[in-house]
Formats: sequence, structure tokens, C-alpha cells
Amino acid sequence: MLEYNSTLGYYDNHADEFYNSTVNVEFKSTQENFLSKLKKGSYILDFGCGSGRDTKYFLEKGYKVDAIDGSKQLCKLASEYTGKKVKNMFFQELSEKAKYDGIWACSSILHLSVDELIDVLEKMRIALKDNGIIYTSFKYGDFSGERNGRFFTDMTENSFEELLNNISGLVIEEKWITKDVRPGRGEEKWLNLILRRS
Repeated sequence: MLEYNSTLGYYDNHADEFYNSTVNVEFKSTQENFLSKLKKGSYILDFGCGSGRDTKYFLEKGYKVDAIDGSKQLCKLASEYTGKKVKNMFFQELSEKAKYDGIWACSSILHLSVDELIDVLEKMRIALKDNGIIYTSFKYGDFSGERNGRFFTDMTENSFEELLNNISGLVIEEKWITKDVRPGRGEEKWLNLILRRS
């Protein structure tokens, strides 16, 4: 069985605080950019859904959504918020094949080490239908390690491109930098990516 780590412990212990700080954050421009690349009614996996904010948005827009998270407490809160059962599972347990049109991994897989990221991105590629897309985001920089009780792998454009060299069949379609949208966090930069299964 995969190890229950300190990052998931952090989210279980701070679930209410995290939920309240993220559930109402305005994220429409990124959500709509992702949806613009999908047909109406497409099948989306919200991969590390946190508060359930994005799952709820996609459901309300008429998309079919599966949502998962590694934190049992966040699964409970997100299930209540979205009205949809959120599955408690680790990223490494993804085993679907050619099921999803899009995978939304917003501020989620950044908690994996580089080796784990390579493995999980490969699983994500396999879970996508042909020509499917992934949205993912990382804190911008070259840090890797524990910060504020959680493990992070930060990325730059160059380091992510190097990482992707280890995975065949995923290409970067778009990349852009944003500021953190949470109040008081605007000095933090994020690397946003749209990947496509080629």
C-alpha cells in the first residue's frame, strides 16, 4: 500500500481552513481556457480536487466529472459542496485507460517528487483518450522539498520541458505564468501548462 505522507496529513488537519481559502477563489479564465479545448459534455477527471471548486464549475457547465483527492477530509467537504461523491485515492493509483477527454490537475501533482511526477504523468497520459488534454500548475521556481508542512516540486518552463522528455506522447500546447489568485498571495508566481496527448 502506498504511504500516507505528511502532505496528506497536512490537508486532513487543515481541511476546513484550506477549503475556506480556496472554494470561492475566482479562477474562471483558466477554467474557461481548459474547457475551450473540449467538446461540450466531455469527460473530465479533477485530479486532486481539493475543495471541489472546479468540479462544481465543470458540472454546472454540463461536463461529466470524476473527482478524486488523497485527503479523506477534503473528499468529505468536496462531496458535500459539489453534491458528487469524491473518491479518496492516491495519484499513483490512477489505472484508467483512454477514459477521459481532459484531466484537470490544478495545484495538485506539484506535491509529488520528480520521479513520482514522471510515473503519474505517464498514468495520466494513458488515462486520456487520443488527443486529450491535461491542465496542470506548479509553483514557479526550482525548489523541491518541504515547505509549510507539505512537500512541493516547483517548476520553471525549462525544468518542466526536461521532465517531459522522460514521457513520450505528451506535448506542451500552452504555457503561461500567473500570480497567485488568493488574497495576500499575489507575489507568488505559478507555471500553468496545457499538455496534449499526441
